[in-house]
Amino acid sequence: MRPVDLARPHGLSGQAVRNYEAAGILPAAERTPSGYRHYTSEHAAALRTFLALIPAHGHAAARSIMTLLNTGRTDEALTVIDRSHAELLTDRQTLDAIEQALTELTPAPDERPTHRPTTIGALAHRLGLRPATLRRWEGAGLLHPNRDPATGYRTYTPSDIRDANIVHQLRRSGYLLTQIAPLLGELRDATSPASAASAIADRRNRLHTRALAMLHASAETGHYLHEQGRHTDHS
Repeated sequence: MRPVDLARPHGLSGQAVRNYEAAGILPAAERTPSGYRHYTSEHAAALRTFLALIPAHGHAAARSIMTLLNTGRTDEALTVIDRSHAELLTDRQTLDAIEQALTELTPAPDERPTHRPTTIGALAHRLGLRPATLRRWEGAGLLHPNRDPATGYRTYTPSDIRDANIVHQLRRSGYLLTQIAPLLGELRDATSPASAASAIADRRNRLHTRALAMLHASAETGHYLHEQGRHTDHS
């Protein structure tokens, strides 16, 4: 196959295929006596694998996986894949923890919502924490309580209480404060419980799509390893 033959089924240019070869994403092609590249089914499998790995693991990881496979470092390539699967599982567990925290904040049908500010002592008691813990979370930028103008004491709004519950739930699940900060940032953009639930559902759908992409990428990677072995046997 010529570069264009390899590229056309994927809507790529022949130059893109040559660039992928130069980057180590495709194995080096043999040359004809006149200097033209000669691609085989192994190269076609490598290209399909790389394109399948991108939505599953990201472009940088996909490139790393392919260059490792093409230099015989299969164990290292599989480690990159395993790490990405572990990150996906962590993302799922994070969503579960956030949903649990939001569920705990949902008032009972006969419970009247209150808009009165909550003191640090009352919030700490509610969560089973020490006030110093809430102050530490504030210092890390996770909580932003107001100050009572008369007393200077911290006061927590319903949004602050929601954030504290989420931080508490994620901390119990083993998350570091630095890992929690970006998640809270996303949830703060949600203006209501319904919009927060919608944001979580959207992220869960993205994780589902990525998991399916990982299945497809795994199949293509397995096929590519088979092609590698077949060409090695014939060489």
